[in-house]
Amino acid sequence: MVRIRLRRIGLKAQPSYRIVIADKESPRDGRFIEIVGFYNPRTQPATMDIDEARVFDWMSKGAQPTESVAQIFKTTGTLDRFARFKKGEAIETLVAEAVAANDKRGAGVKTSSN
Repeated sequence: MVRIRLRRIGLKAQPSYRIVIADKESPRDGRFIEIVGFYNPRTQPATMDIDEARVFDWMSKGAQPTESVAQIFKTTGTLDRFARFKKGEAIETLVAEAVAANDKRGAGVKTSSN
Protein backbone atom coordinates (compact mmCIF):
# COMPACT_ATOMS: atom_id res chain seq x y z
CA MET A 1 0.00 0.00 0.00
CA VAL A 2 1.22 3.50 -0.83
CA ARG A 3 1.08 6.14 1.91
CA ILE A 4 1.47 9.92 1.94
CA ARG A 5 3.59 10.63 4.99
CA LEU A 6 6.21 12.84 6.61
CA ARG A 7 9.96 12.34 6.18
CA ARG A 8 12.08 14.11 8.78
CA ILE A 9 14.89 16.39 7.65
CA GLY A 10 16.92 19.03 9.45
CA LEU A 11 19.45 19.19 12.24
CA LYS A 12 19.20 17.69 15.70
CA ALA A 13 16.39 19.41 17.64
CA GLN A 14 15.46 21.45 14.53
CA PRO A 15 13.08 19.21 12.59
CA SER A 16 11.31 20.03 9.38
CA TYR A 17 9.55 17.53 7.18
CA ARG A 18 9.05 16.60 3.55
CA ILE A 19 5.67 15.24 2.55
CA VAL A 20 6.48 12.16 0.49
CA ILE A 21 4.77 9.31 -1.30
CA ALA A 22 6.25 6.07 0.04
CA ASP A 23 5.49 2.39 0.34
CA LYS A 24 3.95 1.51 3.70
CA GLU A 25 6.80 -0.91 4.45
CA SER A 26 9.63 1.66 3.94
CA PRO A 27 11.30 3.17 7.02
CA ARG A 28 10.39 6.76 7.98
CA ASP A 29 13.50 8.31 6.44
CA GLY A 30 14.06 5.52 3.92
CA ARG A 31 13.17 5.09 0.29
CA PHE A 32 10.31 7.11 -1.15
CA ILE A 33 8.62 7.45 -4.53
CA GLU A 34 8.07 11.21 -4.83
CA ILE A 35 8.26 14.43 -2.81
CA VAL A 36 4.94 16.32 -2.93
CA GLY A 37 5.42 18.96 -0.26
CA PHE A 38 7.23 20.50 2.69
CA TYR A 39 6.17 21.21 6.28
CA ASN A 40 8.04 23.28 8.87
CA PRO A 41 6.27 23.40 12.25
CA ARG A 42 8.95 25.62 13.84
CA THR A 43 7.92 28.81 12.08
CA GLN A 44 5.08 31.03 13.28
CA PRO A 45 2.73 30.25 11.57
CA ALA A 46 3.86 26.83 10.34
CA THR A 47 5.09 26.74 6.73
CA MET A 48 3.30 24.29 4.45
CA ASP A 49 4.11 23.94 0.74
CA ILE A 50 2.02 21.31 -1.04
CA ASP A 51 1.86 20.35 -4.72
CA GLU A 52 -1.88 19.66 -4.70
CA ALA A 53 -2.04 18.45 -8.30
CA ARG A 54 0.38 15.61 -7.49
CA VAL A 55 -1.39 14.87 -4.19
CA PHE A 56 -4.74 14.60 -6.01
CA ASP A 57 -3.15 12.30 -8.59
CA TRP A 58 -1.72 9.96 -5.96
CA MET A 59 -4.85 9.97 -3.82
CA SER A 60 -6.98 9.14 -6.85
CA LYS A 61 -4.66 6.15 -7.42
CA GLY A 62 -5.33 4.95 -3.86
CA ALA A 63 -2.56 6.51 -1.75
CA GLN A 64 -3.69 7.09 1.84
CA PRO A 65 -2.39 9.98 3.99
CA THR A 66 -1.19 9.21 7.51
CA GLU A 67 -2.96 10.89 10.44
CA SER A 68 -0.39 13.68 10.69
CA VAL A 69 -0.45 14.39 6.95
CA ALA A 70 -4.26 14.27 6.94
CA GLN A 71 -4.24 16.97 9.64
CA ILE A 72 -1.92 19.13 7.51
CA PHE A 73 -4.17 18.58 4.48
CA LYS A 74 -7.21 19.52 6.57
CA THR A 75 -5.49 22.72 7.73
CA THR A 76 -4.64 23.76 4.16
CA GLY A 77 -8.04 22.68 2.77
CA THR A 78 -6.56 20.02 0.52
CA LEU A 79 -8.94 17.29 1.73
CA ASP A 80 -12.00 19.44 0.99
CA ARG A 81 -10.71 20.22 -2.50
CA PHE A 82 -9.94 16.52 -3.09
CA ALA A 83 -13.54 15.63 -2.23
CA ARG A 84 -14.68 18.17 -4.85
CA PHE A 85 -12.12 16.74 -7.32
CA LYS A 86 -13.64 13.29 -6.87
CA LYS A 87 -17.08 14.74 -7.65
CA GLY A 88 -15.80 15.97 -11.02
CA GLU A 89 -14.43 19.51 -10.65
CA ALA A 90 -11.45 20.40 -12.83
CA ILE A 91 -8.05 20.11 -11.16
CA GLU A 92 -6.87 23.44 -12.64
CA THR A 93 -9.78 25.25 -10.97
CA LEU A 94 -9.08 23.64 -7.60
CA VAL A 95 -5.34 24.35 -7.68
CA ALA A 96 -5.95 27.98 -8.68
CA GLU A 97 -8.46 28.29 -5.84
CA ALA A 98 -5.91 26.87 -3.38
CA VAL A 99 -3.25 29.36 -4.47
CA ALA A 100 -5.69 32.29 -4.22
CA ALA A 101 -7.02 31.24 -0.81
CA ASN A 102 -3.55 30.79 0.63
CA ASP A 103 -2.30 34.11 -0.79
CA LYS A 104 -5.30 35.89 0.70
CA ARG A 105 -4.83 34.23 4.08
CA GLY A 106 -1.09 35.01 4.14
CA ALA A 107 -0.63 32.39 6.83
CA GLY A 108 2.68 31.06 5.58
CA VAL A 109 0.95 28.42 3.49
CA LYS A 110 1.99 27.96 -0.11
CA THR A 111 0.50 25.68 -2.71
CA SER A 112 2.52 25.09 -5.85
CA SER A 113 0.75 24.37 -9.11
CA ASN A 114 3.51 22.63 -11.06
